[in-house]
Amino acid sequence: MTETRSTCPYCGVGCGVVIQSQGGRITGVRGDPDHPANFGRLCTKGSTLHLTATAEIARQTRLLQPLRRAARGDTPRPLAWDAALDLAADKFTQVVRDHGPDAVGFYLSGQLLTEDYYVFNKLAKGLIGTNNLDTNSRLCMSSAVAGYKQTLGADAPPACYDDVNHTDCLFIIGSNTAWAHPILFRRIEDAKRARPGMKIIVVDPRRTDTCEIADLHLPLQPGTDVMLLNGMLHVMLRDGWTRPDYIAAHTTGFDALAARVRDCTPERVAQVCGLRASDVVEAARLFARSPATLSLYCMGMNQSSHGTAKNAALINLHLATAQIGRPGAGPFSLTGQPNAMGGREVGGLSNLLPAHRDLANPAHRAEVAAFWGVPQVPATPGKSAIEMFRAAADGEIKALWIACTNPAQSMPDQATVRRALQRAELVVVQEAFATTATCAFADLLLPATTWGEKEGTVTNSERRISRVRPAVPAPGEARNDWAIGVAFARRMEARLAPGAATLFSYAHPEQVWNEHRATTRGRDLDITGMSYAMLESAPRQWPLPAGEATGRARLYEDGVFPTADGRARFIDTPYAPVAEPLEPRYPFSLNTGRLRDQWHGMSRTGTLGRLFGHVPEPAVQMHPRDMASRQLREGDLVHVTSRHGSLIIPVAPGADLGPSQAFIAMHWGPEFLGGRTSTGTPVAGVNALTTPAHCPVSKQPELKHVPIKILKAELPWSLLAMAWLPAGTALALRAALRQRVEGLPFVSCVPFGGGADPVGVLLRAAAYDRPDDALLIDLERMLGLAGADTLRYADARRGQRRTVRLERDGGNATIAGILMAGDTRAESWIKTLLQDRLPAQSYGRRLLSPQAAAPAGVAARGKVVCSCFGVGEAAIAGQLARCTGDGGERLAQLQASLKCGTNCGSCVPELKRLVRTTLAGQPA
Repeated sequence: MTETRSTCPYCGVGCGVVIQSQGGRITGVRGDPDHPANFGRLCTKGSTLHLTATAEIARQTRLLQPLRRAARGDTPRPLAWDAALDLAADKFTQVVRDHGPDAVGFYLSGQLLTEDYYVFNKLAKGLIGTNNLDTNSRLCMSSAVAGYKQTLGADAPPACYDDVNHTDCLFIIGSNTAWAHPILFRRIEDAKRARPGMKIIVVDPRRTDTCEIADLHLPLQPGTDVMLLNGMLHVMLRDGWTRPDYIAAHTTGFDALAARVRDCTPERVAQVCGLRASDVVEAARLFARSPATLSLYCMGMNQSSHGTAKNAALINLHLATAQIGRPGAGPFSLTGQPNAMGGREVGGLSNLLPAHRDLANPAHRAEVAAFWGVPQVPATPGKSAIEMFRAAADGEIKALWIACTNPAQSMPDQATVRRALQRAELVVVQEAFATTATCAFADLLLPATTWGEKEGTVTNSERRISRVRPAVPAPGEARNDWAIGVAFARRMEARLAPGAATLFSYAHPEQVWNEHRATTRGRDLDITGMSYAMLESAPRQWPLPAGEATGRARLYEDGVFPTADGRARFIDTPYAPVAEPLEPRYPFSLNTGRLRDQWHGMSRTGTLGRLFGHVPEPAVQMHPRDMASRQLREGDLVHVTSRHGSLIIPVAPGADLGPSQAFIAMHWGPEFLGGRTSTGTPVAGVNALTTPAHCPVSKQPELKHVPIKILKAELPWSLLAMAWLPAGTALALRAALRQRVEGLPFVSCVPFGGGADPVGVLLRAAAYDRPDDALLIDLERMLGLAGADTLRYADARRGQRRTVRLERDGGNATIAGILMAGDTRAESWIKTLLQDRLPAQSYGRRLLSPQAAAPAGVAARGKVVCSCFGVGEAAIAGQLARCTGDGGERLAQLQASLKCGTNCGSCVPELKRLVRTTLAGQPA
């Protein structure tokens, strides 16, 4: 066995991993105990990385050779790499010559490596001459970038992870850290345990798992963050809690801000935000009066039509109280993706240039042009993500190159995105996984490498650069992303500038890195002292200029900022409501966000059945009172409709939500949640609903709020089908099942099960009318329910059908597959028999009885709380009934008996909540 040190490809924490491989295959993964981001810990996603890289999964999911569609809708056919790249270069050249450079666009990803980003940025802005290069980081981090630049002068988080061990007040706003950055949350838990006096404030409309550790939870109304933060500054000024000496010595612009917040009294804040005035005052006191205050913030602040103002308003508080530049103090934005920071460093947004240079600055453009050896960098502003796809939908952009991202799932306003992908004359998708929704729109598919196969660098949330190393060879004909960019660039050079010396003479990613490194000389992120050789020993933080041995953990300790006068700037941040306010017709505010065990569009995590144990199927969550007032029960199908689109989805109670709020996880795209609208349009997942409204400064869309209405869907005919399948077939079958039923109004198809393979598939569908028998016969055949070992019941008059296949092992028989159509009321107990592989031979005809109640002794285990050990709610409740002592003692007993929460720790906040609920329910 060989061990290779690398970095996790999921969130911005940037955990180090040790990849175990043998015979050219990845066989295991563990946390790197020497990596300063995680010290050996991994979350549920990171600890199952090796299971997503098996040969069986690769055969079903990976793009292994270039493919071309002769026409939209056709099956793609293989072609050679040279032919594929020539085709792309010919078309891009034709578009540039006929319509100008701005008729092409590049859409990249925060999951690319820094070297990948650099090549494509130089290709677009230096060679082709267009600034139409943006990234899905626009959807998650651009408001943080703009906020830092407006206030502190540079896009540089001034704090580090170690600050959680030194802070006295931790202010978490717009971040469900427990789920989105779980290994950082483990550090927070450790810090709170070591220093119980540390105060933790969590600001979030939902009571998430992060709130379990909070001393104060502020459940503000969606979009009212600026009012809250301005109100806290009002209290600080009123009660003399600001630092006038620091303000005078190190900042400008405070008087205008002080005038702005004069009317933001606690009472007004309480009215606008839906909070108690006393809680606003207490939050202000803790923030200002604590010896050191650290804020952590993420998508709840950024994904907003006023995201830049929210970021600036928070940084205003740090400047006003001098809570910056010291251990445990500072505004710390948490990046969502593994290399969103690296992309920003090389200028991988349509308004940026390498090394934090601004595209709008003529001097910066001249510096980059001279460095690259090109006549100029174009001055015309590039189009951001929303603008790029809108321009393609309008016919302005003719050719799109999409790398390592899935806009047909992740972008808001999917109607426009899909119109763009259909109208563009050429769509190139450079991707590792052939299963993403965007691949269906590609004219040309280029196979790329992924985690475990790539080499380069990434930068995490604390400015720490880590190496990414390959553990196994690239499968099939897959190539590294930077190498694909270089091969395409050289072809474009031959067409656009024949005979000129190449700008892309790279043979190894280290050469790209060294060029990027040189662009940073003298800049705020100077890394001229950092090399691949230095990174071999340990990850390093920037800045690290030539001649220095270590990077800087904290910035602005001397109170000098990278602005023209060296002073930070207070920003006047008026409060403004959300872009689309609620109204009687659309009375609910829909929030989107992450699940604990899933990542983005689930092209990787969605291959593992075990990661669906915690949240097994798509649902819209509502406050229980809102469900009751609309006579909705858990599992009922509802129409969820916004001004932008509609979908049908099951409803579930969300005790963590406030009234008039709803939540759908961002991961549920068309790969898992589908169907057809009343007009016959395919449903595009959750982002069929979201708004393209965005912050005018950062261009980041408001993915955390859109007004919706929720109405019960009257679909009389329903279907549930589940089956265990041979290893290596479930993913392909899931796609085939989804395609077979895609014409129905509601479809959801997900894996289930545990272990190394996604060996189970669950299909749920509903319709207004009973479909013909041919559909059900096909589904039974596809699920292995057509053999002699299958029991059947059918009632044509009532439209009911049930098929059950038993699998015998000695004297026992277990259910291997079921199909229930027309009446699915027996779902819960039959599904339990199947999923838990319980003996079923004694139930005989009850398995086929359409309305059979659950037999005695068959109880659902409930959702899986601990994914590592497959421990469900029912087992936890049963064990807690036998535990004694206080909350901490009961948690320890629970972990000792069931092992839940003793591996990755991701489920610990939920275990604590279950313990607390049990204690609250006991008589005094």
